[in-house]
Amino acid sequence: MQSQSNPPRFNAVLRWIIPLAATLALAIWFYIAPPGLLGKADAVGYAVCHRIDERSFHVFGRQLPLCARCTGEFNAAAVALIFQGFVSRRRNKLPSRGILAVMAVFFLAFAVDGSNSYLYLLKQSTPGILDAVPNLYVPNNTLRLFTGSGMGIALAAVLYPVVQQTIWRESDERPALGWKSFGILTAIVLIVNLLVLTDSPIVLYPVAILSTLGVLGLLTMVFSILWMIIMRTENSFDHFGQLWLSGAAGLTLALLLIVGIDLFRYTITGTWSGFPGLG
Repeated sequence: MQSQSNPPRFNAVLRWIIPLAATLALAIWFYIAPPGLLGKADAVGYAVCHRIDERSFHVFGRQLPLCARCTGEFNAAAVALIFQGFVSRRRNKLPSRGILAVMAVFFLAFAVDGSNSYLYLLKQSTPGILDAVPNLYVPNNTLRLFTGSGMGIALAAVLYPVVQQTIWRESDERPALGWKSFGILTAIVLIVNLLVLTDSPIVLYPVAILSTLGVLGLLTMVFSILWMIIMRTENSFDHFGQLWLSGAAGLTLALLLIVGIDLFRYTITGTWSGFPGLG
């Protein structure tokens, strides 16, 4: 059902305010973030990831903007969103129950490995307190990468059709992913992960950037959808050119969230690296 539109004067004001707010948020983020492209990426990862050095992959002698688990998660999410953008287009239905069941397994693996890894971290950081609690296995970055990737695929596979349901006046009433496309997507992510494990800078550098864009992309999409709902503009768009204002609003809110978390965390820790005392 098409939502009621806002008054023309109000929309005209928003067309000025939102770009200015986006520019201001971007300027603040550039100002507080460390120098260099990877430094800017670090400032994004810093808002969503612990960034513990030993739990991260490294390129050119520095850790990636995200830990191994978050690199897998947000890189896979970025790949999945791009893949669906080309293959699924305006399809707006969730995957079948069978595919959702597979994604539930992905989530379970993510939860189990994450909990086991966190327990291992606590035992390292606070010797003696949790020694009686056994770990299921010794965690490692390979498992973090793959379980994170499964979670990233699941996130993107659910978010993408929800976005399509919210945006378009007319959309394709079919599942965004079928078994064939889901299999191809999973294979692509698997291949990327195997390439990541080679520790080649040719692979790790673009993965560092793409995983950072995955964070920004997911946050921007979520905030854009919330903006559309609040402004009552959902299901009123016919082409991508009409989405610039909602997209700019979503990006602005995403950047403000990142800047806020960055400033809060840096004030407490005084470092752009992982939390002191952990690792």
